[in-house]
Amino acid sequence: MPEVIINGPNGRLECRYMPSEVPDAPTALILHPEPDKGGTMNNRVTYSLYKHFQARGFAVLRFNFRGVGRSQGEYDNGEGELSDAATAMDWLQAQNPASRQCWIAGFSFGAWIGMQLMMRRPEIRGFISVTPPALTHDFSFLAPCPASGLIVHGEQDEQVPPDAIHKLVDRLSIQKGVTIDIDIVPGANHFFTDHLDPMIERVGTYLDTALTEPDFDPLA
Repeated sequence: MPEVIINGPNGRLECRYMPSEVPDAPTALILHPEPDKGGTMNNRVTYSLYKHFQARGFAVLRFNFRGVGRSQGEYDNGEGELSDAATAMDWLQAQNPASRQCWIAGFSFGAWIGMQLMMRRPEIRGFISVTPPALTHDFSFLAPCPASGLIVHGEQDEQVPPDAIHKLVDRLSIQKGVTIDIDIVPGANHFFTDHLDPMIERVGTYLDTALTEPDFDPLA
């Protein structure tokens, strides 16, 4: 799990990168929860997503947003963090120029940043959003949502009730051919405290299907 330091828009970004043994392997960028509330790339949900994509043979990168861990800078309410994520994706793609698939996955705040990045980067093939903060953050930028993906949520989420997720998806305009799946994990809270394995199982089930679909050129 090599440590990597990359040059971010506001100083260095502390990363962990695991390359694939296959030159044209898909890539995945993993984004952590609220930097202003103790979220880091070592958060257990974030780390579990990283390990799952790695186990599938992806070249995978996770990193600390500005002001977290050894990453320089200060929390910027999302704007700067989006720039951090874009820089991290640039680095990941530069390391894997033959890759034909790019995925993004995030937990809570990281899900919000990831879905914003997806609107700016048409090469992103799909997304995994774990407990997106539908009550506290604006998702109206998804107009329309350009890529299919999965939202995983806890049935007993005390911060964002599942109904808020369903309402969010119902409000979104979705590009032709795009589907947003919602999978509610029974009994799980916002942090999947005792339900981390079932959450990852749902991610795996979704990817089992999504990764067998034909590749496409999002710019065509």
